Amino acid sequence: MAEGPKKERLARRKARKRALDVLFEADLRDLPPGQVLITYLERIAKPHPEHMGYAIELIEGVSKHLDRIDELIASYAEGWTIDRMPAVDRNLARIAVFELLYVPDVDDPVAITEAVELAKEMSTDDSPRFLNGLLDRIAAFATR
Repeated sequence: MAEGPKKERLARRKARKRALDVLFEADLRDLPPGQVLITYLERIAKPHPEHMGYAIELIEGVSKHLDRIDELIASYAEGWTIDRMPAVDRNLARIAVFELLYVPDVDDPVAITEAVELAKEMSTDDSPRFLNGLLDRIAAFATR
């Protein structure tokens, strides 16, 4: 099943962007994502937007499964170590891999497209193509 109506797709895109904010900050500051999430939630306006529930699910899921997610990214990132990747790309890949492996109501093409679209907005010119190839390889592995 695809992500559903346009309103839900837009809400999930906003959730992914918020999850990226938290994961990126945690990555750069070398802090646990859960700790950064707490301060992030305190900083943003109350009441929290509806999409925060999915953002929290993404952050907690990536954090819980980080070793497995990073192992897959490192295995399928041809010519790149995970540490050499731009932090935005690394964390977009983590969100997408979490969705590919652990969120059954998000179709693989949706998870990949969303990561690519966010990369177009927020990363380098080469990032969308890089993430698309990386995530396609991981999706092919995950569906075996």
